[in-house]
Amino acid sequence: MDNAKAIDQMEVAYTTLINRPAVGATRTSALANDGMEHPRIVTLGGDHTIVLPILRALHKIYGPVSVIHFDSHMDTGAVEGRTDQERITHGSYFTIAHEEHLMTNTSIHGGIRSKMGGPTQVTHDETVGFQVISAEDLDDYGIKNVIKAIRKRVGDSPVYLSLDIDVIDPGLAPATGTPEAGGWTTREMKRIIRGLAGLNFVGADIVEVAPAYDHGDITGIAAADLVHDFLVAMQVDEPPKAGHKGSPWAAEDLLQ
Repeated sequence: MDNAKAIDQMEVAYTTLINRPAVGATRTSALANDGMEHPRIVTLGGDHTIVLPILRALHKIYGPVSVIHFDSHMDTGAVEGRTDQERITHGSYFTIAHEEHLMTNTSIHGGIRSKMGGPTQVTHDETVGFQVISAEDLDDYGIKNVIKAIRKRVGDSPVYLSLDIDVIDPGLAPATGTPEAGGWTTREMKRIIRGLAGLNFVGADIVEVAPAYDHGDITGIAAADLVHDFLVAMQVDEPPKAGHKGSPWAAEDLLQ
């Protein structure tokens, strides 16, 4: 199989989709270079490499975008010395995207906890344009501060959200190819996504779901529910308020 050819074909397909007429207001006209409304697509996968052709397609409309990347791995592996076939993997696509100037230097990871190959891996990740929120940072700083850090990092730029299901602890989402212990819970992930509502989203994905490895469909259920949260976050202007009707707590801003 020719990886590069497959990536090119996906880019063509995605470009076609996001240039179709948008149904209703998508809040993208102010971000798009052509001033037009474009569809915002949530992609389901599958191998995380699909983000590369998606970013290439989005770049044609929005220019460089900020990426919010939830994953247990950085996916910014070095590609020096590799053949064209070897360069494109699910662990290096962000490096290639950086080389092609598809992303801003205001991107951010969340949930990182994989084993590192050494300090140069972290330095390289910074060069690609990412800050890192580790899985443990959620324990140390709390959900509200994680949300604030992400929102501050991407600001008002066009934002692409990418979620590898292995950001969730494998006890709650086992159906994935490269599980890492010590992940976030589904509830924590849902709360963070809801806290990102109102950002300038231009697309999103949830990937690396492998149904053959699932137990009782718990991974599929989690993924489907997170997609719903993506869609809501794309449509509303601000995060939900804390508390709910009938609760003993007064409604407060989630980010206070």
